[in-house]
Amino acid sequence: MTKADQSDSRRQAGGSSDSDSLIHTIGRDNSISCLIRCSRSDYGSIASLNQSFRSLIRSGLLYRLRRQNNVVEHWIYFSCDSLEWVAFDPIRHRWMQLPRMITNECFIVSDKESLAVGTELLVFTKFIIFRYSILTNSWSPGTRMKTPRCLFGSASLGEIAIVAGGSDEQLNILSSAELYNSETQEWEELPSMLKPRKMCSAVFMDGKFYVIGGIGGSDSKVLTCGEEYDLKTRTWTEIPDMAPLRAGGTRGVQMPAAAEAPPLIASVNNELYAADHNNMEVMKFDKVRRVWFTVGRLPERAASMHGWGLAFRACGDSLIVIGGPRAAGASFLELNSWVPSEGPPEWNLLDTRRSSSFVHNCAVMGC
Repeated sequence: MTKADQSDSRRQAGGSSDSDSLIHTIGRDNSISCLIRCSRSDYGSIASLNQSFRSLIRSGLLYRLRRQNNVVEHWIYFSCDSLEWVAFDPIRHRWMQLPRMITNECFIVSDKESLAVGTELLVFTKFIIFRYSILTNSWSPGTRMKTPRCLFGSASLGEIAIVAGGSDEQLNILSSAELYNSETQEWEELPSMLKPRKMCSAVFMDGKFYVIGGIGGSDSKVLTCGEEYDLKTRTWTEIPDMAPLRAGGTRGVQMPAAAEAPPLIASVNNELYAADHNNMEVMKFDKVRRVWFTVGRLPERAASMHGWGLAFRACGDSLIVIGGPRAAGASFLELNSWVPSEGPPEWNLLDTRRSSSFVHNCAVMGC
């Protein structure tokens, strides 16, 4: 390289102090092309090289380019403690401890919900949102919803997420829905669902958003239907019998709202699965006949309390189950995965972790 070329590379890389940077060696465009294909497990180390790399990582540009080039890694984030979160990279089998959340006592004792969208992890409680950014490895207050709520259904698709239903601050059951854009950190009101419902679950499947099950109506009965939201037409369609059977074994059984967890569902490659925690089985939804059928067993040590404390999530092409035994003195979790496209459930133990065996919250971030 000529002296002029070297000077230009130093300028692009952030100055002469960064003259030993990768960008100086191969040029900015080639460097970025390589970096978007690096594991994001290495992004922390890359950011520590110099100011130029640090700015590049924190700007979010790499993640936007990864999305454009269909480069996606799925990491699992979960919490077994009020203020402690960990992340697990299932490809490299690496653990990362997130910074401890700093908040008030009311937050500590409240029930929480979580959602991963874009490069953010959102934690909801008492109508307050806290936001963790992987760009800065830090927590900050999140943007409030148009209608603050709890006990809602939620799912994400790339940089957007939708929340639907739930209860407001006056304990009214809601039919409203909102869309969150992690790029702008703004909420947008959507058309309301056909039925109000709380303690429901949600997934994206076939490019549409589905809310399933929950409790609603003036008599707070268990809902067996689902609703499909078409993002293009901005319309909702009711789908009968979309909720998996609850522990009572009969559709329409009336149960107290807090007796059983919301449906444990996940969508992998546009197929819908559910965890039947009562019978320790995995079920699949036949979208044509609109019936659920059993495909195999859950991991044997994935115990729960009426569905509470057990994580059942989609992670790329896999289903992930996180849980542990309920035996006295048990203090560990198992992370198990199964790839549905490879046949009936044969669970692969990814890792174990010393921890409470009760998972409070879990979310999978794909970026």
